[in-house]
Amino acid sequence: MKVLITETLRIDLDAEQWECRRCGHAHGSARDNYKRGLLVHDRDPREIHKPLLDPAQYERTYSPDPDWCRILEYYCPECGVLVEAEYLPPGHPPLHDIELDIDALKAQWKDRPEMIEPAQAPDLALERVKLQRALHAAAHHRHALAGAADESST
Repeated sequence: MKVLITETLRIDLDAEQWECRRCGHAHGSARDNYKRGLLVHDRDPREIHKPLLDPAQYERTYSPDPDWCRILEYYCPECGVLVEAEYLPPGHPPLHDIELDIDALKAQWKDRPEMIEPAQAPDLALERVKLQRALHAAAHHRHALAGAADESST
């Protein structure tokens, strides 16, 4: 039985594992912090929040100070979907923001039907393939029309 938890995470209650809803990759024990099984990118907050004032001229630029704040981004190691982002002081451990009683969850879901639905995050790679196919089909259609016009004029 798989239970949807967030837009990008679900729990496999039988295996007691966190899973990516996009690709199905197992991230680790559902009794532990799901972030342990994810790739982490430690970002300088100035990359996201650009200074509004020139840092060479002003001490305070309306951009977060990287000595006080970091942005941690958590990605699925299999498909690369962004699972979570959090603002933390440098050196602070990842927040344990989702802690579920797995035994109670199993009891709650034992008589319910499994909810099966696709992840809400768009599959950008699939969208790109669809776009390329549409462009190729349109070019092929134009080529076929041009060939038919040439044959009819001869």
